[in-house]
Amino acid sequence: MTSRGPTEKKRVLVTGGAGFLGSHLCERLLADGHAVLCVDDFSTGQERNIAHLQHRPDFRWLRHDVTQPMDAEVDCIYNLACPASPVHYQADPVKTLRTSVLGAMNLLELARRQGAVILQTSTSEVYGDPSVHPQPESYWGHVNPIGVRSCYDEGKRCAETLFFDYRRQHGVRTKVARLFNTYGPRMRPDDGRVVSNFIVQALQGTDLTVYGNGTQTRSFCYVDDLVEALVRLMATPDDVAGPVNVGNPGEFTILELAERVLALTGSSARIVHRPLPGDDPRQRQPDITLARAVLGGWEPTIDLDAGLRRTIAFFQQTGGA
Repeated sequence: MTSRGPTEKKRVLVTGGAGFLGSHLCERLLADGHAVLCVDDFSTGQERNIAHLQHRPDFRWLRHDVTQPMDAEVDCIYNLACPASPVHYQADPVKTLRTSVLGAMNLLELARRQGAVILQTSTSEVYGDPSVHPQPESYWGHVNPIGVRSCYDEGKRCAETLFFDYRRQHGVRTKVARLFNTYGPRMRPDDGRVVSNFIVQALQGTDLTVYGNGTQTRSFCYVDDLVEALVRLMATPDDVAGPVNVGNPGEFTILELAERVLALTGSSARIVHRPLPGDDPRQRQPDITLARAVLGGWEPTIDLDAGLRRTIAFFQQTGGA
């Protein structure tokens, strides 16, 4: 799904821009004719994700940690700065919290000074282990505030609070998107997320690790569909603040995903079961009624098999590295 009519050229800051999702967003914004400043501390982002953009005259990148204040002349800010996989955000939970909270404050202050629109990429993790299914934006969540995932879940919840308080108190033009599971090329093979885990294991012929009995569900959105939604949300009128769920409402069990990856890779690897990690949600599916209404009829268009084929091809080309 792509809508690329004439657009006014804007100066856009993308934090976390060298990450999996951020690099795709930078690519799209350049294609739409904007000038892009990519900011990343490269703790989980990778320079190779943006290497193909560095010859572009409208692309600049800066190594910077958003927990420190920054200044730039910008019209729009997309805040994607925060490790998004459990392996990485649990490695240094205090830094994860600082990135979500202090990073949000620093970027909101920048937006306030510049009069810029700022979009926060929040997460479906704000719903925790939900007791409402599928999850609408009106649901306040069921989150453990002291668990092993809390640094990410509560950090993102606090960032949402900051965005709405800056909007009410200072008149900052804010937008919040709640992203559900996203996958595609440029995922790190070591990020611990289920799609990349299964693909790497299948290609290497090692056992596919399913935690628990595999009946827990997730909804998987291909990266191009998600980027389209973010661009559309940024372009909405100022009174559209969100939060807006962004994801694919198709729901699959983890066991179904493992079986699809095995079929698409032709791997002879086995599926093995391991104990369920702490606070792992049992089900996750977005209600995207609001997204359809405010994002011009946006719908994910790339089904799971098509997206998995593209992602598998990426890992085959890169050797899973």
